[in-house]
Amino acid sequence: MDMPRSYRTLGIPNLKIQEIRTIVTCPDKQSFVVVKIITDEGVYGVGEGTKNGRELAVATLLDKHLAPTLIGRDPIASEDIWKFLYKGAYWRGGPIEMAAIAAIDMALWDIKGKVAGLPVYKLLGGPTRKKLLTYAHTGGRDFAECVDTMLAAKARGFKVIRSQVQIPGMPGSYGAEDKNDPDLARSQAERLPYEGAWEPEPFIRTMPKLMAHLRTHVGWDVQMFFDAHGRLTPSEAARLMHDIEDYKLIYLEDPIGPEHAPSMRRVRAGGTTPIAIGEIMSSRFEVLPMIIDQSIDYMRCSPQHIGGITEAKKIAAIGEPHDVRTAYHGPGDIGTIGAAASAHVGMSIPNYGIQEWTPHPEIVREVMPPALTYDDGYLMLSDAPGLGADINEELAARFPYQRKYLPATRRADGSMHGY
Repeated sequence: MDMPRSYRTLGIPNLKIQEIRTIVTCPDKQSFVVVKIITDEGVYGVGEGTKNGRELAVATLLDKHLAPTLIGRDPIASEDIWKFLYKGAYWRGGPIEMAAIAAIDMALWDIKGKVAGLPVYKLLGGPTRKKLLTYAHTGGRDFAECVDTMLAAKARGFKVIRSQVQIPGMPGSYGAEDKNDPDLARSQAERLPYEGAWEPEPFIRTMPKLMAHLRTHVGWDVQMFFDAHGRLTPSEAARLMHDIEDYKLIYLEDPIGPEHAPSMRRVRAGGTTPIAIGEIMSSRFEVLPMIIDQSIDYMRCSPQHIGGITEAKKIAAIGEPHDVRTAYHGPGDIGTIGAAASAHVGMSIPNYGIQEWTPHPEIVREVMPPALTYDDGYLMLSDAPGLGADINEELAARFPYQRKYLPATRRADGSMHGY
């Protein structure tokens, strides 16, 4: 691809950040937070810091606190800028700050790729593979519907498929909400958190039976798994690990919350099913003990939530000698820019495992042109310079922010439980 003359003749050390724009847009049901960093030579980069349910917190941090400190700085110096934003605040880390840093970091890497005329993954070490394994989200109100949706995903070429089922007596159980629940409809209309019900015992009894049913009716030529969403205690998770042993899952996703990291060895002792965890982690210090201890097999903390490409690449490098692979979080509340950042890291590391990816509605793809396409169970990454994803600011302005929350979960006695 021929680059504009200004890119080819650009004196990289002389680039300066001239303007930083924070864009919040809701082209469908999810608001996205995007940063656009513009240099004095007109080259720009885009990054994403969407934090579902806290979008305006990230946007305010970016717009009011971080952006003013970066004007006039060299955008190529992404490592120094990362450390400046992280250490210079004195109060370090947290999900909001790490999402904001991630957005800036992605945009800086996007600029570097455009200046070099190369996709970001080629700046990170070059390709280690040709395509990226992904998986389908499936589920149903009962076992029969789970079979139907999994067979449909298999027919679309997916080699790895996740399934969740509505747990009897638990309206709003994660991954298979009851669409006829009036509380769900009311929460959606009022844009307030939906408060579902959940108990561990029915879940622990149901999911092994679902896996057995799926193996019988779908077969063994696809890899499958389900998500416990961090809702179990270490003892409950160890029991579940034992009960799913025979179904040879690719992994059990998030059996316990990250606050129980020291107990992951206890979960591991329950069986040989691989373990994946990390989607709500925002610090290397949360995931590193489990990597070094080899009590997990997959790390799920995506670049968008962990501090961007710079930090994700470092954590992945630590995971490699411990045989821990990536399985980056990537549902619909990670937009096309965040998904591209994950893919560029994945393309450049030897310990890539799998990437979660959700097809975005057409209007989202128009507002945020993607870098990823799906083909027969894999993601194909654009070779355009930079990240390959972008934002149409004029179109984004037509879809202002709309409030939205992740669901909240209560136990049968009315007490709060983690979603």
